[in-house]
Amino acid sequence: MGFTEKIEGKKVLISGGSRGIGLATAKLLAQKGASVTIIARDFDRLQQAIHEIREARATEEQVISGMPVDVTKEEIVDREIQNWIRVHGTPDILINSAGFAHPGEIEELATDIYRKSIDINYFGTVYLVKSVIPSMIREGKGTIVNISSASGFLGIYGYTAYSGSKFAVRGFSEALRNELRPKGIYVAIVYPPDTDTEQLAYEVRFKPRVTKDLAGNAGLLSPEAVAECIVNGIYRRQNIILPGIENKFIYFLQNLFGDLTYTILDKLACNSWKNSKSNQK
Repeated sequence: MGFTEKIEGKKVLISGGSRGIGLATAKLLAQKGASVTIIARDFDRLQQAIHEIREARATEEQVISGMPVDVTKEEIVDREIQNWIRVHGTPDILINSAGFAHPGEIEELATDIYRKSIDINYFGTVYLVKSVIPSMIREGKGTIVNISSASGFLGIYGYTAYSGSKFAVRGFSEALRNELRPKGIYVAIVYPPDTDTEQLAYEVRFKPRVTKDLAGNAGLLSPEAVAECIVNGIYRRQNIILPGIENKFIYFLQNLFGDLTYTILDKLACNSWKNSKSNQK
């Protein structure tokens, strides 16, 4: 890791850039001198986010724009990205931040939730990567940052749909890094813990009691804190970006002592489940 990535003057594409971690990252990159284009489905939210990012930019010369695109639509994604490249050139940095989570116990979750999770979290990432890769390879440079989740390295109760999709992002990113490094392209993966966003507020409405108990043992970060870690990770060219001290500890515990981690997590889940059943009597 003997080199760094300059941010000022870079052209950045960010999916899921109209809210949460994506928006916070877009603002921070704009503050540091990057030109930023955000991608989101909701046109009104997109326009509001563009305004906020323009307010944050370092100079008026930076181009701040938006692309109203559903990342699950492969043909539309590719068409719009190619149009963008014809106008702006190859992006220096692609950040895949679009995401969806709907927790619940497996016997209660509709298969549509699993499908939607895969479509947005996994295929939404794949489609954007495949759209920018040809031009990045031609130029022999580029940075791709895929946002997984703490649930992408350790699955927990109530998150079978979300964890499955985020583990897919992890596997894709690890193989992609190995494949693209010889071609001059840097790939990083981010594992954020619970972050104080609208998405988390949505999740809380559906979390099983056991999930809430387990999540209570992990710290809650702000989108700005996660964005700071992402941008610092890009600058330092880190392969793995782990926001939060507790999150780092859990990641290394899982990688060093996987079986022990499962034993602890299963015991906590069993105790919480038994308590919830006792309270229902």
